[in-house]
Amino acid sequence: MELKMRLCVALLSLSLCLGLMGHVRAQEEAEDMEMDVEDAIDDMQAEDVEEEEEKAPSPPPVPTVTYRAPEPMGEHFFAESFDKGTLQGWVLSQAKKDGIDEEIAKYDGKWEVEEMKDTKLPGDKGLVLKSRAKHHAISALLLRPFTFDTKPLIVQYEVNFQTGIDCGGAYIKLLSQSPDLDLEEFVDKTPYTIMFGPDKCGEDYKLHFIFRHKNPKTGEFEEKHAKKPDSDLRTYYTDKKTHLYTLVLNPDNSFEILIDQTLVNSGSLLNDMTPPINPPAEIEDPDDLKPEDWDERPKIQDPDAVKPEDWDEDAPAKIADEDAVKPDGWLDEEPEYISDPDALKPEDWDEDMDGEWEAPQIPNPVCETAPGCGPWERPVIDNPNYKGKWKPPMIDNPNYQGVWKPRKIPNPDFFEDLHPFRMTPFSAVGLELWSMSSDIFFDNFFVTSDRTVAERWAADGWGLKKAAEGAAEPGLVNQMITAAEERPWLWVVYVLTVALPLVLIIVFCCTGKKSSESTSAAEYKKTDAPQPDVKEEAEEEEEEAKEEESEAKKSEEEESSGEAEEAAGSDSKDDGDASEKPEDDVLRRSPRNRKLRKD
Repeated sequence: MELKMRLCVALLSLSLCLGLMGHVRAQEEAEDMEMDVEDAIDDMQAEDVEEEEEKAPSPPPVPTVTYRAPEPMGEHFFAESFDKGTLQGWVLSQAKKDGIDEEIAKYDGKWEVEEMKDTKLPGDKGLVLKSRAKHHAISALLLRPFTFDTKPLIVQYEVNFQTGIDCGGAYIKLLSQSPDLDLEEFVDKTPYTIMFGPDKCGEDYKLHFIFRHKNPKTGEFEEKHAKKPDSDLRTYYTDKKTHLYTLVLNPDNSFEILIDQTLVNSGSLLNDMTPPINPPAEIEDPDDLKPEDWDERPKIQDPDAVKPEDWDEDAPAKIADEDAVKPDGWLDEEPEYISDPDALKPEDWDEDMDGEWEAPQIPNPVCETAPGCGPWERPVIDNPNYKGKWKPPMIDNPNYQGVWKPRKIPNPDFFEDLHPFRMTPFSAVGLELWSMSSDIFFDNFFVTSDRTVAERWAADGWGLKKAAEGAAEPGLVNQMITAAEERPWLWVVYVLTVALPLVLIIVFCCTGKKSSESTSAAEYKKTDAPQPDVKEEAEEEEEEAKEEESEAKKSEEEESSGEAEEAAGSDSKDDGDASEKPEDDVLRRSPRNRKLRKD
């Protein structure tokens, strides 16, 4: 009975979980049935159906986010939201890239100002890279040049890979201030101060932070690369969402890199750049040569070691197993392979050109039931006497001098720059990109020295996009149902992960305890204390009747034996005692009397 109850509960729970599947499928079937309704249904029924549909509760509307163009508030050097719908203030490069074919040397990639394809904020426009496999270059001047002094630098902008990204970049360049700077001639070799932003090719996901450091002794510039972030950046390139990239440089030479206002990389310009800002104070002397008698061997062969006389270098590593015996039934005369008797020489076979034709070889069918065919050979085993070629043992080299290194000398190119933050001023921002993907969306470029101002700009721009994307996303249940409609096998996963634990909880936690009868029976086995009679009265009376009947038969037999003794002349007193013993036995053996005696 208890097993049936548990089974019913389990089936009920499974039916409830599978009901979700039936609900979704029922909706689809209902739509199909409505399309198959014939003209036999009269107009009145059709109107009733329409009225019921109108009265049916509709899902709550998705909350909308109204877009409003961000306005810069506070000190800033550059702010661009593209919400005017034009490229006013931006300059397209007219130059050609050096060192490549003429056909692809031009910076002729197309740029447009438009909304995102799947925008959640109508009216929000941005700069879109439109061409694939083209060189793109566009730039704009700052309101005034940025000079690295006592205030930090904050650079931020938004990127959305609308169609994903195969191979290409979405980084910006802060172009160095120079009298020769011509934005129409902006190319890859145009001097820049900082390059920052995402870049990806293949499975290599990068987030660049590169700055050009000026050597104070030679005046030459060298690129310094920040260490690679420890965070996994894959999601930012594949989720087709808008992400906010922020670079913060502080006068104390520290830097921070954030994505969506979350720190993904940080460090010091002095310690976490490659190659280092400052060269070593000492270098190895290039003119120092290792002495010819310098011994770098830590171990040498023992010159006093002698090969043992019983060492046999010619002993083979493998020998035939002398204990092996040829299996019974081995067919020595039968070959392992025979010519295919069913093979026919091709009609176009030319013996002059192709040689004499031979049928292809096939396994000998006779050998299939035999241990083997052909000449039997003993299997080989490892030779227990094999030692190989003798070599002297290795000992510590008494003449070991260590690994030789050239001596150190002062570095003639040494310098110490303790303030790498003081970089070359920059006066323009630019995008110089090659991409195998199109429709890369850029928006809300901002350059400032006040972090609070930058955060306010981010909240007014990227914050609205994030809120709109979040409002448009379906709930968790709807996402699960949608995913299962596309991949039906997910229903099995849902049942196993949701229904199975529910069934186990109901079965093992909500069912009744064991009956008191079984509990008392178990306790009765563990104690000698008197227990109440738990049998039903009918069963008890029937059992007692059977026992009394059996006892009565035994007493009759004993009485008959007593009469036989009386006839033999036994004492009358003994007769009386003999006649009373069976009655005492009947009373003593009665179940009720046994129970009373126990009590």
